[in-house]
Amino acid sequence: MLDPTAFPQDFLWGAATSAYQIEGAVHEDGRLPSIWDTFSRTPGAVDNGDTGDIACDHYRRWPEDVALMRELGLGAYRFSIAWPRVIPTGGGPVNPRGLAFYDRLVDALLEAGIRPFATLYHWDLPQQLQDRGGWADRATAEHFAEYAAATARVLGDRVTDWTTLNEPLCSAWIGHLEGRMAPGITDLPTAVRASYHLLLGHGLAVQAVRANAPRTPQLGYVVNLSPIEAASDRDADVAAAVRADGHVNRWWLDPVHGRGFPADMRAVYGVDLPEQPGDDAVIAQPLDYLGINYYFRQIVADDPTGPAPYARQLEVPGAPVTGMGWEVHPDGLEQLLVRAADEYGARKLYVTESGAAWPDTVDASGAVHDAERTAYLDGHLAACGRALARGVPLAGHFAWSLLDNFEWAYGYQHRFGLVHVDYPTQKRTMKSSGRRYADLIRAHAGHWAAKVPSAR
Repeated sequence: MLDPTAFPQDFLWGAATSAYQIEGAVHEDGRLPSIWDTFSRTPGAVDNGDTGDIACDHYRRWPEDVALMRELGLGAYRFSIAWPRVIPTGGGPVNPRGLAFYDRLVDALLEAGIRPFATLYHWDLPQQLQDRGGWADRATAEHFAEYAAATARVLGDRVTDWTTLNEPLCSAWIGHLEGRMAPGITDLPTAVRASYHLLLGHGLAVQAVRANAPRTPQLGYVVNLSPIEAASDRDADVAAAVRADGHVNRWWLDPVHGRGFPADMRAVYGVDLPEQPGDDAVIAQPLDYLGINYYFRQIVADDPTGPAPYARQLEVPGAPVTGMGWEVHPDGLEQLLVRAADEYGARKLYVTESGAAWPDTVDASGAVHDAERTAYLDGHLAACGRALARGVPLAGHFAWSLLDNFEWAYGYQHRFGLVHVDYPTQKRTMKSSGRRYADLIRAHAGHWAAKVPSAR
């Protein structure tokens, strides 16, 4: 059962978005193309030929969206900063007009009593850096640190919560190995080099923010994790599950926790890492928190003829699934939170994304009744509550997503929002799931307010 009053008094209730998925205005105020502008214009790359050119028009409608956050009662908002707005060419001078947008947004959030959580990289690499090698090139990690420093100098007097990377797995494996996301490359050696430089960039950015933010920052790193289970007790499937865990989880957790890159996965990939002396220590910069994004578990079988890690994900017969075919399995979130605390010693955790897509519609009364998403929200928050009861240092939950948005290679056909967006008119409509989230937030706040002794 979900009992919001069982969550700690200082538990943060938030929602999350990313720049390319909601902002639009891709040619405004000096912004130059990112790899997603390029990828979305590649024939066949994105469903229906959709792009993020307009998206939710958040760049112009942000005051309306902050008002929606206030209506929800959010204590925190996790957003990403578009590198191509701040340093359009990837390296070089800062674009003041681009950075000014986030300056205004941060001020408005603070005025509304909403704590800003800024993500520096949510996949929108400046195209000019990609043209020079992208994340496969070490210089990109160094440019990322310069961008982080420039952003922290301006916003770090008000933003104290920073995330370096969001889901580097997607950037490296899906973008450079599977080719289903920008930049659309399918090459294992390039993917492995990109994975290395992403994590090096993370460590360099941690150092840069700490050195340049006017106020002491809280630095975190966000990974998308999945519990991995073998499809059978066959030795081959058990070994495949170990490889899949290495590919999905350990490759992204071990290095930032000072354990280095997993030796078994180095052997699986068979690609030399572009290591230089001292890199391990840079990658393993101390973190103030770890963010976990969770969407599904993976049941895997051995697949020796497939791509690395030679493990094939299977469907779970009879399991409930989202509109994207992803299994609904709240217990997996509890499992990941406990693992992060017990195995990796995380001192503070956030669920930085949790959500699901279904084909929502606005009914004749103008309402959006998304009962499946509402149940999904309850189930996954209940999993958070169970993790807290087991001693996990979970500090907050960010629903994905505040708004329906551009869902990467799926375009606009899948909706994750607590708020429905009618793309032709940009009308926002709070869904039932959003109202449920607001009710939970109010119940939690009311419970703790009632415990505060009255002033005499």
